Amino acid sequence: MAARESIEDLKKRAVRVSRGVAKLYPKARISLDFETVWQCLAATILSAQSTDVGVNLVTPRLFKEYPDARAMAAADPRHVEELIVRTGFFRQKTRSLMGAARKIVEDYGGEVPSEMDALVKIPGVGRKTANVILGHVFGQPGFVVDTHVRRLTYRLGFTKNTDPTKIEIDMQKILPAKDWTPFSMRLILHGRQICIARKPQCEVCAVANDCPRVGVGKVRGKEPNP
Repeated sequence: MAARESIEDLKKRAVRVSRGVAKLYPKARISLDFETVWQCLAATILSAQSTDVGVNLVTPRLFKEYPDARAMAAADPRHVEELIVRTGFFRQKTRSLMGAARKIVEDYGGEVPSEMDALVKIPGVGRKTANVILGHVFGQPGFVVDTHVRRLTYRLGFTKNTDPTKIEIDMQKILPAKDWTPFSMRLILHGRQICIARKPQCEVCAVANDCPRVGVGKVRGKEPNP
C-alpha cells in the first residue's frame, strides 16, 4: 500500500501542477465579455448550463439596453427573456437577473458588493459566481469551482470531496492565496482541452507526472460526474 501523502508533499505537488498549467494557459481569466461589476455578475449568471461563446453573443444587446442593476431591476421580464433565450433556461435566468438587480438596488445602493457574505445573499449568486467576481473584478483571492474543477481536483488527488464549498476549502489549504483565482481558471481550460471527462488525454498532459490517476480516467461511481 502506498504511503499516504503528507500535507507538505501535497502542497508541493499542488504548486508544481499550478506552475505546469500556468505555462500552458498564461492568460488565466474567464472568457466572458464584460466591462463593469454588474456585467460580470450578469454574464456569469447567464453562463450556467451555457457556453461562454453563447453568452457573449447575447450580452452586447442586453448590456446596451440594461447597462446596470437599476435598469435591469425596472426591466420588462418578457423582453429580457427574448434577449437571453439562446442561453437556455431563459425564464429562470431572467428571474435571477432581475432578482439580483432588485437586491443590489434595494440593499446596496445599486452597487455590487465586494464581500463574499454579501454576494451570496444576492439571488442567482452562489459561491462560484461570487468567487468569479471577487477574483476578476475586485482583485481578491477566490477559488472558482465548476464541473471541470470538481473533476480535476479529484483526479489530481487534491481533494476527496465533491461538494464545491468543501473543494474550495481543501484547495485554499494547499495553495497560496495568490494562486486561487488563476489556478482554478487554468483547471477549467485544462478540463476543456486535455483532461476531458470520459477520455482524458494523459499522453499529452503537461502535468501527468504529478497526477496519481494518470491513465485511469473516469471511474464511474468514484469520480464526480461531469
